[in-house]
Amino acid sequence: MKLFNTLSGTLEELKLLRKGEVSLYTCGPTVYDYAHIGNFRTFVFEDLLRRFLEYQGLKVKHVMNITDVDDKTIAGANRDGKKLQDFTQPYIDAFGEDLKTLNILPPNHPEHPPRATEEIKAMVALIEKLVAKKIAYVNDGSVYYRVSTFPNYGKLSKKKLEGNIQGARVDVDEYEKEEAADFALWKKAKEGEPAWDSPWSKGRPGWHIECSAMSMKYLGETFDIHAGGEDLIFPHHENEIAQSEGATGKPFVKYWLHAKHLLVNGEKMSKSKGNFYTLRDLLQKGYDPMAIRYALLSVHYRQQLNFTLEGMGASQEALKRIRDFWYERSFGAMRPEKQKGSGKLSILLKRTKQDFSEALENDLNVPQALGIIFAFIKSGNLISKDEIGTDEDKQADKFFNEVDDILGVFSKLFFTQDIPLDIRKLVEERQKVRKEKDFSRADNLRNQVRKKGFILEDTASGTRVKKLL
Repeated sequence: MKLFNTLSGTLEELKLLRKGEVSLYTCGPTVYDYAHIGNFRTFVFEDLLRRFLEYQGLKVKHVMNITDVDDKTIAGANRDGKKLQDFTQPYIDAFGEDLKTLNILPPNHPEHPPRATEEIKAMVALIEKLVAKKIAYVNDGSVYYRVSTFPNYGKLSKKKLEGNIQGARVDVDEYEKEEAADFALWKKAKEGEPAWDSPWSKGRPGWHIECSAMSMKYLGETFDIHAGGEDLIFPHHENEIAQSEGATGKPFVKYWLHAKHLLVNGEKMSKSKGNFYTLRDLLQKGYDPMAIRYALLSVHYRQQLNFTLEGMGASQEALKRIRDFWYERSFGAMRPEKQKGSGKLSILLKRTKQDFSEALENDLNVPQALGIIFAFIKSGNLISKDEIGTDEDKQADKFFNEVDDILGVFSKLFFTQDIPLDIRKLVEERQKVRKEKDFSRADNLRNQVRKKGFILEDTASGTRVKKLL
């Protein structure tokens, strides 16, 4: 398997520190608001990475942090007149719900995602190491990292910072300058801010030290993969490297993976432009969560994705094509009588499996992998049903299950006549309000049906009801 390493700027073969085991750290959300679809593009990419590694038989130790103390969370808590934990907890809960909605596997190490506010001790210990080595210095109760002590600063972002290091200091988590130099490791608390004890002052950690402390605590001083969005390369990930390697004298991470930014209608997402979407916004518009996941996956993670509502319709249609073909194979696999086939589908499937795996082994090339799936479906549809044997249908059904284990997006469906009464009533009510052109109410009813485990497909011959397996 080859992955593009931001550190080297090249495709590299994945060589693990421990045989059969992958240590993976992904930057989690800063919980001052609901996560938006740009965030979820990165989370879906990271989920694909983990799923494919596990499909290859590797044990993935996946850590994702929760940033529940920084400038934004503190500002939000103060604005709403709440304690920090009371402000952040609803967003932490919402994020967990959103992961489930998009079929994103939860991190599996430790049992619960580490929160910054619960790992202060590890952060203080790491800062103490840096101060003892004179890599960090104390100024009026705050502690700063001395960038000039780390000659390789800029090796991840490829930024040339010579001449901009001496004397520069930034005392905030949000950077205005493109080339910030010395950065805060510990911040002396201002009046009204949450604070913890430390050798230097009552205060709180800087944003960057949080990820270094949590990743090394749970994965070790050197681990395999660190992933995130491209906006984190500088200064966040650059600073993680400097402070981690400064403290340990060891390489911090072998492979750095970054997902490209997402645009909406060709522009950067902005609330003022009206093109800012959280996952919940799209669900309220009636979109299938798996169509949202499909749209976020369908463009290679290192290519810019232009998200549009029109594109959501194309994603829904693509899913329908796959689901319908899979349903036919699944239905054929359950035939009580064994039908002997010509072998054409088996030959086609063997080549498809190999091509599909090779596409994903090449830096998770999902567009190519999806193209292979659709080529298989197109060719498979040209084979007469009388030529497809029961065993071939079983092979195809198994293959689609494996593909869905990796992509996590197709959500096998089956047609059913056994529709519960409450679902039938919702469908009938929706048909009525659609005739009345009350489309907002119709979308709301579709969402109610989906929450109960059923999917509605509007066709020329009427609405079809499918049950989610």
